[in-house]
Amino acid sequence: MIQTCSFGEYVIVYNGQIYNTKELKKTLEENSFSFNSHSDTEVLLKSYIYYGNDVVNHLNGIFAFAIWNSKNNELFLARDHFGIKPLFYTQKEGTFIFSSEIKGLFAYPGIEKVIDSQGISELFGIGPSHTPGTTVFKDIYELKPAHFAVYNSSDLHIERYWKLKSEEHKDDFKTTCENLKYLLNDAITRQLVSDVPLCTFLSGGLDSSIITKFASDYCKKEGLPPLDTYSIDYVDNDKNFVKSDFQPNSDNYYIDLMTKDLHTNHHQIVIDTPELASYLEDAMIARDMPGMADIDSSLLLFCKNVKKEMTVSLTGECADEIFGGYPWFFREDALTSGTFPWSIAINERQTLLNTDISKKVDLKEYIDFRYQESLNDVEILDCDSKETAEKRKISHLTLNWFMQTLLDRSDRMAMYNGFELRVPFCDYRLAQYVWNIPWEMKALNGREKGLLRYVCRDFLPTEIVDRKKSPYPKTHNPTYLAKVKGMLSDIMKDKNAPINDLLNRDYILDILNTDGKSFTRPWFRTIDDWASAYGLSLPSKYVA
Repeated sequence: MIQTCSFGEYVIVYNGQIYNTKELKKTLEENSFSFNSHSDTEVLLKSYIYYGNDVVNHLNGIFAFAIWNSKNNELFLARDHFGIKPLFYTQKEGTFIFSSEIKGLFAYPGIEKVIDSQGISELFGIGPSHTPGTTVFKDIYELKPAHFAVYNSSDLHIERYWKLKSEEHKDDFKTTCENLKYLLNDAITRQLVSDVPLCTFLSGGLDSSIITKFASDYCKKEGLPPLDTYSIDYVDNDKNFVKSDFQPNSDNYYIDLMTKDLHTNHHQIVIDTPELASYLEDAMIARDMPGMADIDSSLLLFCKNVKKEMTVSLTGECADEIFGGYPWFFREDALTSGTFPWSIAINERQTLLNTDISKKVDLKEYIDFRYQESLNDVEILDCDSKETAEKRKISHLTLNWFMQTLLDRSDRMAMYNGFELRVPFCDYRLAQYVWNIPWEMKALNGREKGLLRYVCRDFLPTEIVDRKKSPYPKTHNPTYLAKVKGMLSDIMKDKNAPINDLLNRDYILDILNTDGKSFTRPWFRTIDDWASAYGLSLPSKYVA
């Protein structure tokens, strides 16, 4: 979009959605701006003309954009508070190249695909996470979340415009609950505004049920048709599902509770195992690097099917990171591990490398450096209790590493299908408020997301409120593992396969021959891995 003024021309390229468009537009109109459309793109462009670089401090949304300012002969780029929308860049011979995808940069002549020692360390040491600002490719960077950049004749200047600020929480319990309800309602209802078909993803868990409850109420209040909700399942999953203390019932039981309670128009997407495996490569291409395997390809297929009827969906993503919902918030061994608690298979990762590369790249050293670098950014207050100070550290790691991995996954898998996912729990105002709530209050009754459960007890079924944290739905069908094993075996039959230049072929063959038993720990430990590793129970001091 181009805007010509008496003092110059402004050109914007933009990816995202601004949720406070209405307020911004009102301010601009009060200051003599007029509009030719109803698009948030026009509001964003004219907000930049009005506020300049400070525009980022007036935005609530998910965005990555670049604006050429002919008046100052410079390019302004910005990315949203939590980096939900991607923005990558590189420089070559005095030219600045940027894109929403890494593959977009490689479309520019002369930009080479090179993985150096840092890239290998990112891929095998940190992956599927990545250090903010970096990629696995040499000289390819990302603009960090909550940063803006200015490129002009003086080269590139990057500045951080926002971060979670540690402050004393002075609200009492009742006021805290009231503020949380307001922030939840405001974040969710803002993100329900859409001129295209919109739905919610519903797993029957606490987080997606909260989103669906507020969204359903909004539809009723506005006189809209019943809310459409979608869930994912897999062929023969009911046959292969095994009950446990951790998951006494499948998601379908809880989904039925919510859909009957709210009278939503529910749809179940069922994915078959061969399809799940065949889309592993598409999922990697969508990310531009290896990700979370079937966790990625299943979401990609889920979005692909929902896209046939909808264009936008709200999800419960990020509530666990914001409110403290993962087992490692409660495990002493995780809190004192000295490394990222979801990524502990360091020896196995090192062994996977080709022996020549392994001699030159020390994954543990790189991981330790990134871990300590990240912890140095945590702001602890004198008024923080020992418990709260400890949880600030693990929360910081979770928000800046684990959550970023899931946000990357959500955006890439959805946008690969031209589908948009919105994440109300990532509203920066909500995150800022919850960041400073003392841990003793946040983990009310010793429960993961205890305070959030308490706040929702009046408007959600008790079984939903009390439901234990459950992992993202995945296939329990044993044919999936057999299918993937066959795919990898076919690759490894070729001794000249390019993968052998990077990886340890003998070790991979050993993994295949032992059905994975030689790889003793999860590559990337998710909620279900923690559950199986620790018997699904919390230490007694955390049980109400």
